[in-house]
Amino acid sequence: MDVHYRIVVIGGGNAGISVAARLRNSGQPGVAVIEPSEDHYYQPLFTLIGGGCAPADQAVRPEAKVMPRGVSWIKDAAVAVDPLAQLVSLAGGDIVGYDYLVVCPGLQLDWDRVPGMQEAMRSPSASSNYRFDLAPKTWRLIKGMRKGTAVFTMPSGPIKCGGAPQKIAYLAADYWRKQGVLGDIRLLLVLPSDRMFGVEVFSRELMKVAQRYGIEVRHNSEATGIKPDRSMVVIRDNSTETSEEISYDMLHVVPPQSAPDWIKQSLLPSPENPWGYIEVDPNTLQHVRYPKIFALGDVGSSPNSKTGAAVRKQAPVVVANLLAVMHQSKPEARYQGYSSCPLTTSRRTVLLAEFDYRHEHTPSFPLIDTTRERRDMWFLKRHGLPALYWNLILKGKA
Repeated sequence: MDVHYRIVVIGGGNAGISVAARLRNSGQPGVAVIEPSEDHYYQPLFTLIGGGCAPADQAVRPEAKVMPRGVSWIKDAAVAVDPLAQLVSLAGGDIVGYDYLVVCPGLQLDWDRVPGMQEAMRSPSASSNYRFDLAPKTWRLIKGMRKGTAVFTMPSGPIKCGGAPQKIAYLAADYWRKQGVLGDIRLLLVLPSDRMFGVEVFSRELMKVAQRYGIEVRHNSEATGIKPDRSMVVIRDNSTETSEEISYDMLHVVPPQSAPDWIKQSLLPSPENPWGYIEVDPNTLQHVRYPKIFALGDVGSSPNSKTGAAVRKQAPVVVANLLAVMHQSKPEARYQGYSSCPLTTSRRTVLLAEFDYRHEHTPSFPLIDTTRERRDMWFLKRHGLPALYWNLILKGKA
């Protein structure tokens, strides 16, 4: 062991910084964050960058600027956790000891699970808003298209921001409609589920949006291969177990996602979890076998939609329960599965989907109808939520 901290947080994204800030706000000493990146990203803005509705520089700040005061920043990547010895191994070879551990490194993008997907990102006609450097390319493709076939895909399995594959399709369609070329473009939206969204009231509204733009929705389907040299994508219909090759002029893909490989190879996930998510109690977010470990954000096994809104509700629960464990008390704070997805349905409207573990609508604004597309929710998405993120959430105040 090279160094020891009372509380170690793995991951300096939304979840890690929020938890570290809350711990410092509560007066906890000896907090360290393990994070190799020099940059910190506000990922919900990637879709708006790809849709030409926001500049890229508004989604990134130096990691040093968001790191809470009094927190030790370990600029390295975690590569292993030994929950029995209470040690974290780093890519640079150092070993970090801890008394308590919070794990939130986010998900990894499994580009190689779809043959040709990684190569397609280097081709002139394909992009993905799930990489910050590619989001501006998405906008260039949308802006330059006047006719042909545009395909937007979503993989099976949980992904971060499950609404993002649809959001960019609607932003593109609205732009093409305003340019007067929508009638010359065939739009395909490839979804792995049998409906548009997991909550029925929002699913019905999104189907109306797709019909309004003339989008051809392929349900129970996913991209299983890409041939970028021929501009072809292979779409498999899982309900009929048949595949079709579709020629595209523009392709926006979302890669399959899972826990980082080093977590999959650790003792933290359940052996039955196909994505390697860390096994936590869905309400307390405490590890079910190692009581000094908590996990939140995208890498946890709690069955909520993986969004920043979920993290905002999880962070105070993790901190309250961690402090309880540190004082030999029972963790009593509860996370009820709240998540939110502001679905951009045009370049001026948003459908604000809010729901919980039961997939029931849980509105934050009960006096207004958020089951319909709204202009005011666009301003919340475009301006309100980014300001909330940078100024309050990352400082542990919201």
